[in-house]
Amino acid sequence: QTAAEWQKRRAAALEGFQAIAGPLPGKEMRCELDAKVISETDCGSYVRRFIEYSSQPGGRVPAWLCIPKKALAGEKTPAVLCLHPTENNIGHDVVVGLGGKPHRQYASELAERGFVTLAPSYPLLAKYQPDLKALNMPSGTMKAIWDNIRGLDYLETLPFVDASVGFAAIGHSLGGHNSIYTASFEPRIKAVVTSCGFDSLLDYYGGNIKGYVQERYMLKMENYLGHPQDVPWDYYELIAALAPRHLFINAPLRDANFRHDSVDRIVAAAEPVYRLHDAGGHITVRHPDSDHDFPDAERFEAYALIEKVLRGK
Repeated sequence: QTAAEWQKRRAAALEGFQAIAGPLPGKEMRCELDAKVISETDCGSYVRRFIEYSSQPGGRVPAWLCIPKKALAGEKTPAVLCLHPTENNIGHDVVVGLGGKPHRQYASELAERGFVTLAPSYPLLAKYQPDLKALNMPSGTMKAIWDNIRGLDYLETLPFVDASVGFAAIGHSLGGHNSIYTASFEPRIKAVVTSCGFDSLLDYYGGNIKGYVQERYMLKMENYLGHPQDVPWDYYELIAALAPRHLFINAPLRDANFRHDSVDRIVAAAEPVYRLHDAGGHITVRHPDSDHDFPDAERFEAYALIEKVLRGK
């Protein structure tokens, strides 16, 4: 009935998620970032740096960092965490426009719009192959969440980033649910954009959650094959857990991975929680007539939301 009461339910929901993905790492994993610039490319209005940073002892994360030249000249600017879709050949290259399908280059497009963007590689895709067991990471999902959180720590160290306004997170497909998971644990993220990123576990391929049973996701989901209703987490709780922050959802009508009508049911369940926080209207849902894609109109509208939240425009 109140926002305070919801906090108890929210904590329980995140406990349920961690029962499957593993516990969020603590201070013991927050080592020195030891960030290094490997290469730099002039991209016109911005420069693109290939960097590495340490997210935990023994764990180096490759990432793209795009910096508007105005920021390098002294104009502090907000930053956006850009999380890439499933891409086992070029990985995070796709979000900076270095190949792959169109409509995925949100890290470079946001840099052109004046934002600093950070695009970490997702574990166990393309060239980023961390040994999760050696790193004491319980799942690929939690490894990605922690890499992203430490990526925000890195952004806070950069003199040209305005961290005082918080950050945004944007992602398509794998990046779409990665943005939800990360923001659920990371209050510094003030705006979340998820494209083709989720539906209820009950609706995902008719309740066949086998797709989640991979080392790079959550192997413990195997215990719930055939009875997804018993999984101790679902997107109903995770979407509500983002309240009162701004949320943009792209859920195409012809997405073969995630059902748009399931998304609508989840949003309908989350909206009362948003209203408890006086944040009615903070969820935007779009249903383009497309397949598993992030079309221009919806992508550009998402950028406008990020602009509004981080710059007040």
